[in-house]
Amino acid sequence: MVKVGEQAPRFKLPGHPSNVDLDRLLAQGPVVLFFFPKANTSG
Repeated sequence: MVKVGEQAPRFKLPGHPSNVDLDRLLAQGPVVLFFFPKANTSG
C-alpha cells in the first residue's frame, strides 16, 4: 500500500483516445492521484 508522502508506482494504462503514462504526466508538472478503495465495498 502506498503511504502518504511515498511516490506512486510507475504505471501505464491503455485508454481512449490516448494512453495514460505517469512518467509522461510527471514530466509536464505536478500530478495529483487519487486511489480508490477496493470497488464494491461498504463505506
